[in-house]
Amino acid sequence: MGHRITVEPSDRHVRAVRGELVLADSDGALVLREPGCPDAYYIPVQDVRLDLLTESDTRTHCPFKGEASYWSLPDVPDLVWTYRDPKPDLAEIKGHLCFYEVEVS
Repeated sequence: MGHRITVEPSDRHVRAVRGELVLADSDGALVLREPGCPDAYYIPVQDVRLDLLTESDTRTHCPFKGEASYWSLPDVPDLVWTYRDPKPDLAEIKGHLCFYEVEVS
C-alpha cells in the first residue's frame, strides 16, 4: 500500500503559543496525517505572526513532502517549518506553516 499521507481541512481551532506569545491562531488549518507520526496542523501563513519569527538557514528534505524551510524565535531555533514548493501530491500545504507544538480545541 505504500506511504500514504492525507491532508484535509481541520474542523478544530489551532493555536501555537510560546510562553505569553501567540504565534498563530487559526480556524483554517489543514491536518496532515502520516503513518507513524502524530497529526500535524498546517496553519495558513496569514494566521501566523511572521513578525515574531526569523527565517533560519536550516533546510531538511522529506522524500514525500519535499524541502522544508524553518523559522525561529530568538530563544527557540527552528520552531516552525514550511514547504514552499511541496511535492505535487501535497500541493495544498503550500502557503502553510507547521509548529512542533500546537493547542487544538
